[in-house]
Amino acid sequence: MPPTTKTKTKPTRQSSTILDGADGVDARELQLTTTTKPKSKKSKPKKKKSAPAVPDPKNAAIPPDADEVELQKLVFGDLDGFRTGLETFETPSSDDEDVDMHQDEAGVDAVEIAALRDDELFFIDDANPTADTNPGALVVHNAEDTDAADAADVPAWEDSDDDRLTVSLAAHSRTRKLRDTAADDAVTGRDYAARLRRQFERIYPTPDWALPQKPAKRARHEQSDSDSDSDVDMDGADAALSAPPLSALLATTTQLTAAKSLRLRPEVIDIVRVADANIAARSKSGIQCLSFHPTHPLLLTSGFDSTLRLYHIDGTHNPLATSLHIRSSPLTTALFHPSGTRIIASGRRRYFHTWDLATGAVEKVSNVYGHAAVQKSMERLSPSPCGRYLALIGSAGTVQLLDAGTMQWLASAQIEGDVAAVAWAPSGDSILAASRAGEVYDFSMATHAVTAVWRDEGAVSLTALACSARFIAVGQASGIVNIYDRTTSFAGAGADPKPMKTIESLTTPVHVLSFSGDGQVLALASRAKKDALRLVHLPSGVVYRNWPTQQTPLGRVSAVAWARGSGMMAVGNEGGSVRLFEIRG
Repeated sequence: MPPTTKTKTKPTRQSSTILDGADGVDARELQLTTTTKPKSKKSKPKKKKSAPAVPDPKNAAIPPDADEVELQKLVFGDLDGFRTGLETFETPSSDDEDVDMHQDEAGVDAVEIAALRDDELFFIDDANPTADTNPGALVVHNAEDTDAADAADVPAWEDSDDDRLTVSLAAHSRTRKLRDTAADDAVTGRDYAARLRRQFERIYPTPDWALPQKPAKRARHEQSDSDSDSDVDMDGADAALSAPPLSALLATTTQLTAAKSLRLRPEVIDIVRVADANIAARSKSGIQCLSFHPTHPLLLTSGFDSTLRLYHIDGTHNPLATSLHIRSSPLTTALFHPSGTRIIASGRRRYFHTWDLATGAVEKVSNVYGHAAVQKSMERLSPSPCGRYLALIGSAGTVQLLDAGTMQWLASAQIEGDVAAVAWAPSGDSILAASRAGEVYDFSMATHAVTAVWRDEGAVSLTALACSARFIAVGQASGIVNIYDRTTSFAGAGADPKPMKTIESLTTPVHVLSFSGDGQVLALASRAKKDALRLVHLPSGVVYRNWPTQQTPLGRVSAVAWARGSGMMAVGNEGGSVRLFEIRG
């Protein structure tokens, strides 16, 4: 039996290395497994893999010693040293710098002084110490600094090339609106930009919120407790404009309208335009009536907007003093009472109103008892210059005469035909009533009877009537105005008077006839045509040829009023404006 050969086999051995968990390394990841196999003759021996290095806890970082800490403080600094440095930091004084500078200059000055002669070491200071010791010296300016300063003041949107640019305004239809005259064509770029800006501001004006606000001047009212309730602003007038309150104006006894004794010459008149009377608050309708206060610089305007407006006339701002709105009453006539304490206003209604300016009370006068059949409307009324009577034009040729104080009926004047116009004599003792057919009736207030009847020469349709102390003016629908002189025209007894002068300057119906306060000028106007206003010198009866001109903005004249003794004339038109003119000679 052959012998049995036994082979020894070495057991498989696994070796593992476990690291300390404190180093943050998982032991399973570092486990190594090695299997020992029998060596073969053909196989080459394999190299064993080295295990990764394991940090040794004994080789930990050593803290720096005192020298290293001091070196770090010197190089990088620390918080304590930074605070200490702030506390001990001192800025170098200007005196030290001056000392160093003077020391440097001292050496230079010593060299320069050594080179001077004896007579050059001193000089006599006999001039202004602040003046330049060398007046002939040139002052050198830095051109770059000057240009930089000028460039800083120039807006960013301005370009110097605009002066060399030429733009034709007539070449395109879009730029023709920028021309001032028809002959404008070529303009510079700067002028073109200015015209564009002007056109833009016309279309889109600056809003109110973008305008600088003016500081309001508050009026100080010093009154006693008894009359504190009467000082109430009725209309909320603009306080920024300085004007005496209405109550203060009426309380004074001084005549604020200075009387001017001015003798006018014929043919040429010296008249200038001042600020519009209602520039502070324009009327919302056409002007129907104007009236100046007898003694104070106040102007009353009225129209179909049912509002009475009082303006303080100063020739510059003409602020609104007060106003009163009467509901559902389009106003046709509004006049100051000759006493100046009341305003009488009426429209096409069966009543009229009186406004007491001192107390603010408004009274309504409804009807005239016993004459309601002929007095259907009170739109045309006229107070007498003396202030005692009030005339109401009614229908069927009647004129009702009332007591201006009590509003009681006194008498009734009857004429043939419809009443076209009435005019009081300056004394208030008689009233003239004209019919549309051209007949004029003189009614006496003393006897309550008609004292004279005469016919206007050539009258077909009479439209207006005015009376002064010496002259009587009658206007017709044909535009002719006859002027009668009381001293010469009525010489023949029982015969119709002859006009002193016939004015044929207007071609449309005459609606306005108004004498100036001194009777030297007669204003005649027609609202049927634009700028139809003429001034006639009296007693010559010559129409002024130098006024109005084509540039005078009159419009369709609807009312004319004269200020007593001040040379002021107010002209109202249907556009709601009140032009104000001053006659100077």
